[in-house]
This record gives sequence, structure tokens and C-alpha cells, in this order.
Amino acid sequence: MAFHYPNGTPFTNHEAQKTKKQVKKSKPIQFGKRGMDFEEEINKSNAYYLHHHIAVVHKKPTPVQIVKVDYPKRSAAVIKEAYFRQASTTDYNGVYNGKYVDFEAKETKNKTSFPFKNFHQHQINHFQHCLEQQGICFVLLWFSSLNRCFFFSGEKLVTYWSEQESTGKKSLPMAVIEKEGIEITLGIAPRIPYIDAIEQHIQTNKRSCDQ
Repeated sequence: MAFHYPNGTPFTNHEAQKTKKQVKKSKPIQFGKRGMDFEEEINKSNAYYLHHHIAVVHKKPTPVQIVKVDYPKRSAAVIKEAYFRQASTTDYNGVYNGKYVDFEAKETKNKTSFPFKNFHQHQINHFQHCLEQQGICFVLLWFSSLNRCFFFSGEKLVTYWSEQESTGKKSLPMAVIEKEGIEITLGIAPRIPYIDAIEQHIQTNKRSCDQ
């Protein structure tokens, strides 16, 4: 199935690979002796938070316009061509303890840094708009080769992204992520307890405002 932007340009970048993962069975990411699909475990964590009345967070659907469908037989239809109606913003949004939450989930096999190419300008712009409205924005960074997960605030991501042109840096160094992010210890229920990181982020910002 071919996807295109509204202007007709074929959609073949990193997001297209992500779309294919949603259609095909995802290759599990190894965590210890168990396999783990990062996005799936976030979805399960969201279900845990919803069931326990902790937070309401869902994955955002991407609006798609279908333009070509084949009907090989009367009981089945196959989509052959479709267009994304608009550029996607971030993966997840919802509400936690009366606060709007908006975040993106990204992963890399790199061990020493997280490439900026995994992000897009429209996602940074979206973070900026949400932050202006006092929303809680962040990215969950998954280092699959290291089995490490980090919470990295939207404020800091926007700052480092904006400094790319002046610094020439093409990625976030691990040293920066370890120092300025919050490492999330993976658990069982929920597997990715990112709400704990949100609370730590809120308390850190509160202390900064009080000083």
C-alpha cells in the first residue's frame, strides 16, 4: 500500500517505517530474557493507568484518506493507495491529575547518543504550542541496545533542537540525557512507569520556581 503526503509526495521516511511496523508484527526488543516491543509496552502501561484511575492517555490516530481500493472478492477490500491528511504531531496525549500530557516515543540502537533525525520540526513546533499552554510535554527515549529508557522534557528537547544550527550537533549525547533526563526503571505493572517520571519532573520544576 502506497502512502502520500497531501501534495502527492511519496511517504518513505522514518515515519513510513513506523507505519509498516503497525501493519506487520513488530520485532520484539530484547529486555533481559524477555522480548519487549517499546510501543506495545507503553500502550499496556496506559491501559494499567486507565484501569487504576491514575491517568487517561491514549495513542493518537493518524488521519488517512483512502484514494484507491481493490476488491479481489466481494467479501474483502484491499487498500492500494492512501494519503496522510496532515503531518502527525506526537504519539500520545491525555490527562494526568488535572494536567494535559503530550509525549512522543522514540527508540534507537545507538549507545552513545540519540539522533535528532528521529524528530521532525512539526513535532517540535507542536511541543512549543503545548508548552505555551502549560502542558506537560516530553519524549520517552528507548536505547534498545542498552535496555535503558529515559524521560526527557519537551522544554529541554526544544532548546537542544534549536541549538543545532549554532552547535552543529546532530544528536543528544548520552551524557546530557543521563544528566538532564530521568531514567525510568522498567517494571512489571506498569512495565514503563513514566507517571513516576512525570511526578519527578513536576516536583523539580516546582522547586526551581520556589527558589
